Amino acid sequence: MNMNNHLCLAKIRSLYPSFSAKESQIADFILNDPKNIIHLSITQFAEELGVADSTVFRFCKRIGFTGYQSMKIALASEVVTPIKNIHDEITEEDDTKALASKVFRSNMKTLEDTLQIVDTSALEKAADFITGAGKIEFYGSGGSSILAMDAYHKFIRTGLNVSAPSDSHIQLMSASQLRKNDCAIFLSHSGSTKDILDVCEVAGKTGAKTVAITNMAKSPLTKLADLSLYTLSDETDYRSEALSSRIAQLSYVDALYVIVMRSLKENGQEALEKMRKAISTKRI
Repeated sequence: MNMNNHLCLAKIRSLYPSFSAKESQIADFILNDPKNIIHLSITQFAEELGVADSTVFRFCKRIGFTGYQSMKIALASEVVTPIKNIHDEITEEDDTKALASKVFRSNMKTLEDTLQIVDTSALEKAADFITGAGKIEFYGSGGSSILAMDAYHKFIRTGLNVSAPSDSHIQLMSASQLRKNDCAIFLSHSGSTKDILDVCEVAGKTGAKTVAITNMAKSPLTKLADLSLYTLSDETDYRSEALSSRIAQLSYVDALYVIVMRSLKENGQEALEKMRKAISTKRI
């Protein structure tokens, strides 16, 4: 695996839900104090946790490094020389050009970081869930309901049976009517919005496939969903509404749409042409 030097912590967070108890212990140790780790030898690291050196070595391999030293080098470059010029906090003194630059660069970095942790097998599996479903529903709450509607706007072009109920009560009602092999896709930055968790739980009980697109690798939603696709973004005080995370979530939706359309072949193109013909009457 080719590991970007600045994505050691990101890789740990993205893989966290799949870690064993021992791996989670090691991950927590690194995440809680990454700067301290770069000063420890593998033996010192192992002694701190009461595990064998070989356990630490296997963990390093698990997250994509050749060994402890290569992980430590990557970690050092991430915590000692972070890319502050891109993720600088927005200040009261910033002029319009500086503000725009920070927003654009933050979005760019979110996309670049997310791309590095994209699990292609999970992406393909999510696309298979969609193409094999009798019905596909997109769910989001609050700001994420707009993302769900955007997903509906894209996937209605496929000719598949799609919907995106926005009212929380109707979401529950609709989810209760899903069937085995249907697919429910949940968009949530935090992965801890109660309304969405309730809907995911209802959908899961029907036997429908559930997919989460979320920024947090360890959240209640990822525990409920059959499959999770993760985004990476750093939000500042001025960006507390998860702005850049939404860009990454929308990119996942775009990627899924392209993969699904490719697999549908002629059927997808026929549906797309029907839609284009229908909306052409709206143009002058």
